[in-house]
Amino acid sequence: MTIEAIHVATIQVLLAGGVGRLTTTRVAERAGVSVGTMYQYYPHKQALLFALVERQFDLIETAMRDAATRLMGCDLKAIANGLATAWLDAKMADMVVSRAIYGIAAEFDLSELMSRAARCMTEAIDALLASAEDARFADRSSVAFMLAALLGGSVRVVMEAEPSEENFARLRRELPQACHAYLAAANLATT
Repeated sequence: MTIEAIHVATIQVLLAGGVGRLTTTRVAERAGVSVGTMYQYYPHKQALLFALVERQFDLIETAMRDAATRLMGCDLKAIANGLATAWLDAKMADMVVSRAIYGIAAEFDLSELMSRAARCMTEAIDALLASAEDARFADRSSVAFMLAALLGGSVRVVMEAEPSEENFARLRRELPQACHAYLAAANLATT
């Protein structure tokens, strides 16, 4: 419960003042714990922020692996729709946390964490595409990579630049179509 309180307090402090104003003392006060307790879990601000980002990445990776498992053996249209919906559901499950994570990403080098997450997602998509009966790709791993990039990049642009209900509704409506169109084009290019 203490770690959860610290994570919630961290998000609240981040949203109120950004990464630059975040201190372990502010988080401890907001969480209702002593600074000593904070240091038991997180020796410094960066450790706290990285733990928060890693937790969010783990939740998203789990959601995408679960979606890939559910979609095994489906056709490309179902895969495109299912992956886009699962990605949006995972990223938008807690918009407050997602916004805070993008703020952290802008301040710190998260390349190792992001590389791991991208690799995991690309591998899951690659295995999923291998299971689709209607898939005939010349380079399936490249298609999986590009689909992961399409999912990640489109949501990031909206979250960072134009986070409005209208744009989130557009993503929900258009991203599954964009993913399917890409898969269909990549598939047709090999026949």
